[in-house]
Amino acid sequence: MNPLAFEEIAARLRSWRFPAGIDGVVGIASGGTVPAALVAQRLGVGLKMIAFNYRDDTNEPRFAVPQLLSAVPDLGAWKKILLVDDVYVSGKSWRAARSRLPADVEVLPFVFKGKSDFALIRDLDGCVEWPWRAR
Repeated sequence: MNPLAFEEIAARLRSWRFPAGIDGVVGIASGGTVPAALVAQRLGVGLKMIAFNYRDDTNEPRFAVPQLLSAVPDLGAWKKILLVDDVYVSGKSWRAARSRLPADVEVLPFVFKGKSDFALIRDLDGCVEWPWRAR
């Protein structure tokens, strides 16, 4: 487990170059709640949440596909959003959330950790210990 200091995460967020024209942030709860709130605050845009359950506390899948736990947020006039989660492992949660959002909305991915181009943290192997998670 790699512990990360909040200050390090905040510094990485300050230096990240987000695309222009983002209307809002949709976070994938529960893991993506804090990351989505931090990104929305950084960009000065609105925040909405969609909740799924897929993995257990040991990061193992507990279902074949992510289970929707909430209503799908009404995006109103938002036409370009960031869909934010804490980690990108298989992409199943992100794809499940994307499939529930309107097809005419441009949905850009952003995660805090993963081996992908849209991840804030790509230089750490293994699981991370987020400073906002009680242990």
